[in-house]
Amino acid sequence: MQDKFDEMYGPGLAVSDYHLDMFSGFTAFSGIIPLRSNKPALKKPSLARREEGLLWFISGFTDAEGCFMIKITPKPKSKILVGWQVIPVFQILLHQRDKELLDLIKDCLGVGRVTKVGKQYAFTVSSLAQILKIINHFEKFPLITQKKADFDLFKRIVIIMSRNGHLTCEGLQEIVNIRASLNKGLTDGLKAAFPMTTPVARPLVTGQTVPHPEWLAGFTTGEGCFFVNVHKSSTTKTGFQIRLLFDLVQHSRDNELIRSFIEYFKCGIFYSPKGSMAGRFQVSNFSDIVDKILPFFQKHKIMGEKGKDFSDFCEAAELMKAKKHLTKEGSDQIKKIKKGMNQGRKSINI
Repeated sequence: MQDKFDEMYGPGLAVSDYHLDMFSGFTAFSGIIPLRSNKPALKKPSLARREEGLLWFISGFTDAEGCFMIKITPKPKSKILVGWQVIPVFQILLHQRDKELLDLIKDCLGVGRVTKVGKQYAFTVSSLAQILKIINHFEKFPLITQKKADFDLFKRIVIIMSRNGHLTCEGLQEIVNIRASLNKGLTDGLKAAFPMTTPVARPLVTGQTVPHPEWLAGFTTGEGCFFVNVHKSSTTKTGFQIRLLFDLVQHSRDNELIRSFIEYFKCGIFYSPKGSMAGRFQVSNFSDIVDKILPFFQKHKIMGEKGKDFSDFCEAAELMKAKKHLTKEGSDQIKKIKKGMNQGRKSINI
């Protein structure tokens, strides 16, 4: 994993040396401290920037793929007086091919575990002490999608639990009231068990703007897609028309954020198909892709399996810059690249 990390962020930064110190209360932040006994305490600015960038990447990736959950389960025969157990869970679930990325996130945050779940792997944090570190991270490197509302509700419940409120009937009901506004709300079983529940108001998330380029690299690793479109054409010598597309898609409740990418990249369009619950930022102009999209993500790396798709995307772009797509040989080469990307890569690897 160290080799992969050096490739992404440069040498001299050991992933296992990351840790977030336990904080007192919910506002103190001790910072990121590389555990090196034989090095000066002061970090070089470039090293500090790489550390900060990776932590922003994790927040962006969480905005795309992370989930904050509160599990409430009956424990009638336990020593818990209220008869219910409350467990806060932070989780990122990915295909087995991206286990290495989850391992990197775990090592950087210094908490949690990575376990296999069928053909997927999950990075999970569920102990209260470690959840406090997760809260600390997202206070310092905040989420910006509507997932931030779930995080804020999740944090309120964790604060109650840190004061042992979940061990009282009043505190448990307060937790259920908050849980009712988290994610998809209460299950039918919890609704029946807690009939006096009054859901709290869900926090509003507005004014969404990209906080850091590495946040966008993380978000794109989760939600972006690099396409090579090949269509039959009667107007070209090769019989095919080839186009490159870059897409970022999110639920329509985050349309404000998706629209902001047009200004951020100085290119692209926004659209939301009629009847769709998704907003889409798309770049299809070849010069914009070559001059703006590729340089950005060559500097701010896409990680995991999607990083391989981006590399293939860049290879196709280079062939097109050289006009190779206008020849049969070049066209065939790009079609071969396309076949191994995205869903094609999945069918090859499984």
